Amino acid sequence: MKKVKIVLDADIIIHFSKGQMLSILPNIFPKYKYIILDKVYEEIVGSIKKQLDNQISLLKNITLIEFKPYGEEMREYAFLLQNFGKGETASMIYCKWNHDVLASSNLKDIKTYCNKNQITYLTTFDFLYYAVKNKLISQKEACDFINEVLSKGSKLPSVENYKVFVSRVEI
Repeated sequence: MKKVKIVLDADIIIHFSKGQMLSILPNIFPKYKYIILDKVYEEIVGSIKKQLDNQISLLKNITLIEFKPYGEEMREYAFLLQNFGKGETASMIYCKWNHDVLASSNLKDIKTYCNKNQITYLTTFDFLYYAVKNKLISQKEACDFINEVLSKGSKLPSVENYKVFVSRVEI
């Protein structure tokens, strides 16, 4: 039986890098294999790319995969590229055809497509919730992470999702 993979979009990697927790990301759902498509990898730059390369090359807990659509996948990829970036598009197409999980907080771009195509997706808040629940980090560390990511100019899903997150982790 094929093992379901978590397909990482750039925003999740950027959030966990800025929050200084990229190294724990693959430990949050340890039963899954974490992958990044080459189209997403190309979007990562600077010190974040160095951290990601460390995860790929040294720790080997994230796998870089070439995105090679063909046939109907290629047609849908070309169609979606009219409205979305290469990374989000490749990740959504890959997840649709491989029945994998998309990791992205870019809900504006992915939510409708994922819901229509029955693609499970996880946001930064989902990862944080399970990191706290599984005792990888404390609630305070999760809240500090959120504040750090926001202070470094990244966007998170919404203030309402933050309120839900905080209420959920107060278990």
